[in-house]
Amino acid sequence: MKKLLCAGLLFFACVAQTNADGFRIGVVDTERILRESDQAIRAEKKIEREFSARDQEIKKMIKQSKDLQASLEKDGSTMSDAVRRGKERELANLNLNLQTLQREFREDLNLRKNEELAVVLARADKAIREIAESEKYDIILQEAVYRNPKVDITDKVLKYLANEAPEKSEK
Repeated sequence: MKKLLCAGLLFFACVAQTNADGFRIGVVDTERILRESDQAIRAEKKIEREFSARDQEIKKMIKQSKDLQASLEKDGSTMSDAVRRGKERELANLNLNLQTLQREFREDLNLRKNEELAVVLARADKAIREIAESEKYDIILQEAVYRNPKVDITDKVLKYLANEAPEKSEK
């Protein structure tokens, strides 16, 4: 039984090798595309511009909170109870508002990043399809635990994306 099983496996391995001789495989590093492509870099800068005002507002509130906390620690013992409680309430409200703003900022930022990255990935998918068809690839994988540099076509995809017209990619 073992000999029959081994012979069967050997037969299938030979058949698979025969069929795979003309088989072309490519692998793309999606993370690299999202880091290095011109479209991804432009999207990142666009998002930074969109969110810079809100980021500055949050940084300003953080400074206010720290200054108020330092004032309470420094002068709290010399303040009247009513004034100290008022400042503590002010600090608590400021921190609560700050936490709310930070949470909303993170959520909005993540949403915008996902929207922009989806556009970049759609363009990358188009580039991958074009390369696959023009160079007669049978399969292109985007996620791989290991990729031999011989089958990695990430540079080709980056080059394709770089050559894509900027006015076309901004639409």
